[in-house]
Amino acid sequence: MGILSNIFHKIFPPSHPAVQQQAPSAGATQTTTPTASSATPASPATAPAAQSPAAPAALSDVDVEAILNAKAQQAGQPLNWRTSIVDLLKLLDLDSSLQSRKELAEELHYTGDTGDSATMNVWLHRQVMNKLAANGGKVPADLKD
Repeated sequence: MGILSNIFHKIFPPSHPAVQQQAPSAGATQTTTPTASSATPASPATAPAAQSPAAPAALSDVDVEAILNAKAQQAGQPLNWRTSIVDLLKLLDLDSSLQSRKELAEELHYTGDTGDSATMNVWLHRQVMNKLAANGGKVPADLKD
């Protein structure tokens, strides 16, 4: 599971399509390996088709801002999730180390210099907000492209 999917799991409810898309893929891969390939591909091909029509209805249900604000109020320290990828990761109780952020940058196909952590962090924050919005999260307009 990648860092972005960990972020999705911390924000979206388990029933949300953004979270469900991660779990069936891993399960399908594990199932395909030990069993005959002729029977297994039919099931995964059918499952995503069944989930697709339900996805648009569920996509508008997650208020990312409200969830993160609630977590921020419960945090034992001031965390500015609106501008800082480090604070966002800390708020979600995820690894905020430089190495972790470099891995997230690779996962999101960052093409800049990962040695310039300030620029990378700004880009990462914007991309994470865009990904949350693209996967059904209600994200404030000023936090995404």
